[in-house]
Amino acid sequence: MVPEAFVLVAAGGLGAAIGSFLNVCVYRLPRNESLVHPPSACPRCGTPIAWYDNVPVFGWLWLGGKCRSCRAPISAQYPLVEALIAALWVASAWAFGLTWHAAAAAVFGTLLIGITLTDARHYIIPHEFTIGGLVLGLAIAAAQGWSQLIASAIGAGVGFALLISIAWAGEKVFRKEAMGGGDIWMMAMVGAFVGWKGVLLTIFLGALIGTVVFIPLAWLTRHHPHWERTGEVDSGSGMPHVPFGIFLAAGAAAAFLAGDALLAWYWGFVLGG
Repeated sequence: MVPEAFVLVAAGGLGAAIGSFLNVCVYRLPRNESLVHPPSACPRCGTPIAWYDNVPVFGWLWLGGKCRSCRAPISAQYPLVEALIAALWVASAWAFGLTWHAAAAAVFGTLLIGITLTDARHYIIPHEFTIGGLVLGLAIAAAQGWSQLIASAIGAGVGFALLISIAWAGEKVFRKEAMGGGDIWMMAMVGAFVGWKGVLLTIFLGALIGTVVFIPLAWLTRHHPHWERTGEVDSGSGMPHVPFGIFLAAGAAAAFLAGDALLAWYWGFVLGG
């Protein structure tokens, strides 16, 4: 039997490495740049980053958060994301052991963080996260048996069909695109990890969280018109830009971690039990 301490250390190391790659994805995918070429380099002076300076978390700390060559500051996002993903993978291994469910938790969480970062910064959800994540979700389900694979495929289908239906209806009502393709494929990916019930819960929670955030933002926009000059609001509607993928990611995380408990509480509340 593999010692638990070894599993946790290995999970942390693997998570940190994946977090480092996630940083590359978040930076390059919205720019349609290759993930493998050119190698990582300082964005200011273009000096390639040596492997010993590229060690997750510790490389940034060793350099004091600055480029070794030109001393330009390096964003703290890089070590923070690496540490966050490492913690996520350790937590998944600690909570679920050396199981496929732990792998699903770690992979799903990593994808949701990547989606949150890119949607927040660029209003884009790359297909590498959604379609690629869909394939990973189905593969992890397949490793657990046919019943799990079927449940995963049904969840993906429901997620895709439901969001594309909402997008179609929204376009007919509002006479413009109501939802991006990234959100649609994202829900297919989410369904592969949480099933069709989790899809419904994700959309409900995402809409709820989005509403709670949108209302004060709309108020601030109305009372602070200078936001329009900063690009924080839509020039046509005057409403604030609110990337829905962030809220769907939060809802999906809750559905994965506590979906059954939330649904049981809801039906108990509705039925008065």
